[in-house]
Amino acid sequence: MKDPYEVLGVPRGADRDKVKAAYRELAKKYHPDQYAGTPLDDLANEKMQEINEAYDAILSGNTNSSYRSSGSGYAVNDYSAVENCINRGAYDEAERILEGMSESIRDAHWYYLKGELNYRRGWTQQAYSYYSMAYNMQPGNPIYRDAFERISRNSNGGFRTGHTQSHGHGSAGACDGCDICTGLMCADCCCECCGGDLIPCC
Repeated sequence: MKDPYEVLGVPRGADRDKVKAAYRELAKKYHPDQYAGTPLDDLANEKMQEINEAYDAILSGNTNSSYRSSGSGYAVNDYSAVENCINRGAYDEAERILEGMSESIRDAHWYYLKGELNYRRGWTQQAYSYYSMAYNMQPGNPIYRDAFERISRNSNGGFRTGHTQSHGHGSAGACDGCDICTGLMCADCCCECCGGDLIPCC
């Protein structure tokens, strides 16, 4: 495989945000869906595979030809595989890859993708918690901020769980005790990440 830094066009030692930004730009440019049915179809697929491999190699810390594996056939920090699964609707597969990642490497992007997965499934209450965690870990990241603000606007003071229906008593999507507890637990986690403790008993 080519030098992954050269493939993504970033300097060696570039931080994760620069690597992710470069990956997103290249993925947008070379995504095979844009070239389906054209003479460039095969070339775009090859280029996208090269970009994915370079991205995986840098994020997993393996910039040689070998890859660490989580035992599922994916790189340890294979976020591009998760994104691909989410985009094509393979939610169970995306969940399996995310949950197979060690807790020690679960960074802000892990929480963002977990939020994105739950959001696509319609589980907005869970999505809010994960988006909130990603945003609090990296408040300067525009992707995490936009996701958090989007779901905050959509909540309108309450959350849908993806299974809420109106049964004639109360309106669908209303905030209940579970929502309040979940919000407090999320706030406590965020406080603990910053050295505080909102709820001392847990």
